[in-house]
Amino acid sequence: MRGNMRISTLSLALTLLIAGATSSLTAGSEADFKAAYAAAEAANKEAAALRNQWTTTAAALAAAKKAADSGDFDQAVASSKEAEALAKASIFQATSEKEAWKALEIR
Repeated sequence: MRGNMRISTLSLALTLLIAGATSSLTAGSEADFKAAYAAAEAANKEAAALRNQWTTTAAALAAAKKAADSGDFDQAVASSKEAEALAKASIFQATSEKEAWKALEIR
């Protein structure tokens, strides 16, 4: 039961992070992209330090870079914000599960 609650909490956190990232989108410029991409990279590096990087984060970062290279800064900003949300969710997962395994231990 406890494991399901943790999964539900993680799912909720990820949903809220992505919803917040996508709801704040406006027309993006190159400067907006650079700022969003830097924030996403920083969060992804923090996830790496916790040894919990998600492949979906790397895919979103690659999509952001590709969109920026083609001049589609609206999509580049959106993908960067998605990558940041995914990285933050992976950080949340790593920190919340750091001690959670003890509750699952058979006694």
